[in-house]
Amino acid sequence: MDHAATTPTRTEVTEAMLPYMATHFGNPSSLYSIASDSREAVEEAREKVAGALNSEPSEIFFTSGGTESDNWAIKGVAFANRNKGNHIITSTIEHHAVLHTCEWLEKVGFSVTYLPVDSYGMVNPGELEDAIREDTILISIMYANNEIGTIQPVREIGNVASEHGIPFHCDAVQATGHIPVDLKETNIDLFSISGHKFHGPKGTGALYIRKGVRLDPLMHGGAQEARKRAGTENVPGIVGLAKALELAVKEMPQSSGRISALRDRMISGILEIPYSRLNGHPTERLPNNVNVAFEFIEGESILVMLNSNGICASTGSACSSSSHQPSHVLTACGIPPEKAHGSLRLTLGDGNSDGDVDYVIETLPGIVKRLREISPLTPKELQGGDNV
Repeated sequence: MDHAATTPTRTEVTEAMLPYMATHFGNPSSLYSIASDSREAVEEAREKVAGALNSEPSEIFFTSGGTESDNWAIKGVAFANRNKGNHIITSTIEHHAVLHTCEWLEKVGFSVTYLPVDSYGMVNPGELEDAIREDTILISIMYANNEIGTIQPVREIGNVASEHGIPFHCDAVQATGHIPVDLKETNIDLFSISGHKFHGPKGTGALYIRKGVRLDPLMHGGAQEARKRAGTENVPGIVGLAKALELAVKEMPQSSGRISALRDRMISGILEIPYSRLNGHPTERLPNNVNVAFEFIEGESILVMLNSNGICASTGSACSSSSHQPSHVLTACGIPPEKAHGSLRLTLGDGNSDGDVDYVIETLPGIVKRLREISPLTPKELQGGDNV
């Protein structure tokens, strides 16, 4: 129940990768035949990814994952266009790969506007347009949020960016392979994806760069990826990413409907627990995402008890051994810190069944009840009562 964190690599994907670890192991930049086999595999993968996203193969560049793609898009556009301005617009609920990159850019002289979101985690395109300045050189808004699953109005945002001639970067790590994407029908200029979010291998990703967009390289060295991204290509990983995306897009109409039905049934069952609420947009959300807040308890305690019952999940709070701050996404949505700490994220995948959902719905209420009985945050009149 934590597929937003990562997914198992599909058997078909592993099988497609294996030849490029042994038999066809050549460096794509070399001239002999086994190198040619690797080079052809990379270009075939580029065509598959472009086809899945409805873009041109020449606009697809392979990376090590979503974090690198986000960093490259934002830093690359920022430094390539510094002569035009130094202002960047993003939102308060972006992944840290975007937020921390923007924060770093502020330290070296760039200016960043962090747009607020509504209670569902949605960016308002009108507020975005109001934030544009003469020196704005980039807009970076995610396609769908990794914690609460809210899908942003990317078409409207892209239209605003296009009307003002500003490049629009979209972190689509959580969306790609799960909801339809058509880059020729949007005004998205840069688009980040990560293979392990749709049953591909970890350490693989890609950045779509629309033809004509100016950006500097992030990785310097060799002439790989059309001289834009240096480093010997991860041929098995690239082949695996392309195969996984091809399968995800092909099976999406069927799998998305099935997973959405499981999601909705799980949301309905969980919300029967008293003092619980759904985080994120009720309808404009990823098909696999369930994020629920429980009052009076902490998400980390729920995770420990779920784990002891064989359920893997994640908390909506960003707590760790070194940080006890609530999720920046939830607090940006206006959820008080004490309620944000009690959030739980469950994300479904192809391997989940009706039985899995039944098990979560049967197991979770008892866990919440036990934790509330021992929580100092639970009002005395509720402790031990049937409505806890």
